[in-house]
Amino acid sequence: MNRAGKVYLIGAGPGDPELMTLRAVRMLAQADAVVFDRLVSPEIMKTVPRDARLVPVGKTPGAHTVTQDRINEILAGLACAGLTVARLKGGDPMIFGRGSEEAAYLSARGIAVEYAPGITSAQGAAAATGVPLTHRGLAGGVQYVTGHRQAGHPLDLDWKRLADPDTTLVVYMGVANIGQIALRLIAEGMPSGLPVMAIANATTPREARLITRLDRVAVDLRDWPVLGPVLFFIGRVVSLYSGPGQIVHDLPRHLIAAANA
Repeated sequence: MNRAGKVYLIGAGPGDPELMTLRAVRMLAQADAVVFDRLVSPEIMKTVPRDARLVPVGKTPGAHTVTQDRINEILAGLACAGLTVARLKGGDPMIFGRGSEEAAYLSARGIAVEYAPGITSAQGAAAATGVPLTHRGLAGGVQYVTGHRQAGHPLDLDWKRLADPDTTLVVYMGVANIGQIALRLIAEGMPSGLPVMAIANATTPREARLITRLDRVAVDLRDWPVLGPVLFFIGRVVSLYSGPGQIVHDLPRHLIAAANA
């Protein structure tokens, strides 16, 4: 009789292998098959067991060659064949990672599922750049939002709630719609001069940073020749940035003084 298989839903973190949890490393080392996303960094992929079967299921914007339904079927098929399956996702599987959808599908078929949380890219970007997600006097909270919807679906976000200058807004998967996002936030009262940090490939050797303003981010992004996943920090905390990168507009340093007063 074949042994029962199982699926590990593993958060690989933002890209740096040193930011993987010990639990994630242990689970990955036990894998017979690794089903991985496009956003899993090459550095992380080098840690995969050499004898593991590799199954790429990455999606690119507008080109979902492997649908979510098919990914669910692949995971179930491998586990039902008695394999220990590592479902390897960039960031955390429970933050815009569809981990709960996959777990529900597998659990409904009697397949054991375990999680390994990952450092989400917002946390990785904050640590890499020194821009905090919260800071006394600048941001008393943080909001995570995805700036992408399935093809043909509008961005039906709660713009009034998101346009809160007392919080930091982090936008995942928002490159294609950042112009629309900025306009909607400004229309709801978010200051047009609010600083924005765009960071690509956070925590990896390919990391790039762009510092701009809310009313200029879409224009400046067009002249930024960077490939890879981009994350946006929108809020007063970006005024704390003092590192390298392309700084298109002067940061409002008076915000720091006001926060520290």
